[in-house]
Amino acid sequence: MTVIPLEEVPETRRWWARAAYAAVFFAVAVPLVAAGLAGTIALLITGLGALLVTVAAIYWFLISRGVLRWCALALAVLAPLVLIFLYIQASLLWEVVLSVGLAFVALVCARAALREPREGSTMTEYPAPTWKHAFLVMNPRSGGGKVVKFDLQRKAEELGAEVALLEGPGPVDVDALARQAVERGADLLGVAGGDGTQALVAGIAAEHNLPFLVISAGTRNHFALDLGLDREDPTGCLDALRDGVELHVDLGKINGRTFVNNSSFGVYAEVVQSPEYRDDKAGTVLQMLPDLIKGAKGARLRAQVDGVTVDGPQAVLVSNGPYGSNDVAGLGRRTRLDRGVLGAVAISASSTREAVGLLRRATKRGLIQRTASEVVVGADVPEIPVGVDGEALLMSTPVRCTVEPRALRVLVPRKRPGVPPAQPSLDLIRLRELAWGRHRAAVSAPAAAPSRPASPAGE
Repeated sequence: MTVIPLEEVPETRRWWARAAYAAVFFAVAVPLVAAGLAGTIALLITGLGALLVTVAAIYWFLISRGVLRWCALALAVLAPLVLIFLYIQASLLWEVVLSVGLAFVALVCARAALREPREGSTMTEYPAPTWKHAFLVMNPRSGGGKVVKFDLQRKAEELGAEVALLEGPGPVDVDALARQAVERGADLLGVAGGDGTQALVAGIAAEHNLPFLVISAGTRNHFALDLGLDREDPTGCLDALRDGVELHVDLGKINGRTFVNNSSFGVYAEVVQSPEYRDDKAGTVLQMLPDLIKGAKGARLRAQVDGVTVDGPQAVLVSNGPYGSNDVAGLGRRTRLDRGVLGAVAISASSTREAVGLLRRATKRGLIQRTASEVVVGADVPEIPVGVDGEALLMSTPVRCTVEPRALRVLVPRKRPGVPPAQPSLDLIRLRELAWGRHRAAVSAPAAAPSRPASPAGE
C-alpha cells in the first residue's frame, strides 16, 4: 500500500477540516447562548426522545394491522410536530434549525476534508480486444422502451454487431440464444436490458472467457452505473465497440447462477413472490409485512457469513462487492467491482427495542454488515424465495453465495462518466490531524490484487 505524508496534503483539505470544527463550535454555541447549559441539555433530550418515539411508531405501523396500525402512524407524525411545538413554545425554533443546519455544514466540510485522492479507487483498464462477431441481446420492453427510443438496434448493426431482439408472445430463452451465438463463432456478447438479463449473459461470457458489453437500457441499471456508464445515454455504451477498454470484474454466484448486483432473502423476497404484488405493490407490502417481520409467516432464516452465524434475520442482502458503509439496502453505488469479496448485510428487528437499536448500528443484534468470501443462507423449509438481480426465484436450501474474482471481461467506452468516489468514513482523529497539522501518514486505499490476464478474443 502507499502512504501520503500529512505534509503533502493539499492546503484546501486542511481548511475544510478547520471549517468543520468551526461549524461544530457554532452549532453548540447557538443553543448555549440562547438557552444556557440546562436548556441545551433539555433540547437534546427532547429531540432524542422524539426520534426514538418516531422510530418505534414506524416499526409498530409495519407490524400491526387495523386501528393499531393507524394509531402508530398518527404517533409517528405527531412526535416531530410536538417537538416543533415545544421548541416554538420555548422560543427556540430558529435557534434549533440554525444549529441543525450548522451540524450539517460540519458534516459536509468533514467529508470534503477526509476524501482521499482517487488513486487506487478506480479499476484497472486493459486494451480492448479485437472482435469479428459481436452478438447483442436487446429487450425492447426494458427501461420503458429505451432500445426503440434510442434506435439501438440500427446503431449496433451499423457497427457490425448481430442483434437479437427479445420480442414475441411468449418468453424467450436468453441462455439458449447466447449459447447458440457462441457456437456460431461469436467472440463478444452483450446485453441491452435489465440487470437480470445482463447477469444471465455475463455468466455465459465468463464461462467462455469472452468480452461482455453492457448497454444501459434497463430501468435502474445498477450494474452499468457501477461500471461508470451513463444511464441516461445507452447509445454511448456502443462507443466501446470502436473505442473501448476492458475491465476485469467479479461475478457473484448463487447456487451456481450468476448475479452482477445482489441477491436478497427474507422480507423483500417473500413479498415479491406474492401473486398480488404486481397488481398492488403497496397494498401487498402492508398486508404481508406484519407476519413477515414478527416471524409468523415465511421461512426462518439462518445466515452464515464466513463462519459467523446470524440466526433468524428478517432480511439478508448479499452483494457482488460491498456497497458503501451507510448503504444497507443495496440502493447505492459500489466504487469498484474487482475487490474479490461479497458484501453481506443481515437485518434483525423482531421487537421494538431491536428496531430502535438499528439507530445505534448494533453489531450483535439489529444490523450486521461485513465483507465475506462466502455466505450460506439456510432455512427451516426446503425452498425459499430469493430476489436475484430483481428476479423473483425459488431456490433449494441451503443457498450458497460465492464470488469469482475478476471472472468477467467487460468492454466499456474509453470516455464515460465514471464512478463517483465513495463517501469517506468520519475519522475524527484524522480530521483533527488535518485541521491542526499533527504529523501522521495517511494510508490510501489498498492496491488492487493482481488481475487475471486477458486472453485473446475468441480463445
